[in-house]
Amino acid sequence: MLIKSLVAVFLAAILTENYVLCKFLGICPFLGVSKKLNTAVGMSVAVTFVMVLATAVTFPIYTYLLLPNGLDYLQTIIFILIIAGLVQLVETVLKKYIPSLYKSLGVYLPLITTNCCILGVTMLVLQKVTTTTAYTYTYGHALINALGAGIGFLVAMVMFAGVRGKMENCDIPKSLQGLPITLVAASLVSLSFLGFAGFVDKLIPLG
Repeated sequence: MLIKSLVAVFLAAILTENYVLCKFLGICPFLGVSKKLNTAVGMSVAVTFVMVLATAVTFPIYTYLLLPNGLDYLQTIIFILIIAGLVQLVETVLKKYIPSLYKSLGVYLPLITTNCCILGVTMLVLQKVTTTTAYTYTYGHALINALGAGIGFLVAMVMFAGVRGKMENCDIPKSLQGLPITLVAASLVSLSFLGFAGFVDKLIPLG
């Protein structure tokens, strides 16, 4: 049952609960860094790394420190500070070891700090710890959810980078060129993920 629940959480975070295409979090980097495949993949790897590490740190802090002491109302500011520190770590590593990727990501790299997708992953998983489901979210579930959310972010970025690459060779009406056609394409990509609704529950029933 534990393995099934972990697999279900992982697949749901990628497909049915994709934080970008289904929950609409992290739209800024999704639209801004998806013009080229290499930058899309680089940003996704950095975001995934920060997501997993942030969840690994924030989950126990909330569970064993903030909640027992009645300080759970501080979770937002504490989580943001933790994420900011991790982003600084990623930025330093990229600047030293992968300067080309560091330059190509530009301003979007420090903006990971305010990426609501990462904050959403760390905070929304806490709601599932107390919900009455067939299983209770544990620390392992939280980490798997963060990893799946990062993979889902990567899938969304790569898919949209491919779509935008195709659009460059299309004859787009002048009134739709630029941001309008980008938003239309993003909505269609998001709509395609509705086909996965119920897929995880049918594949691995948890009820």
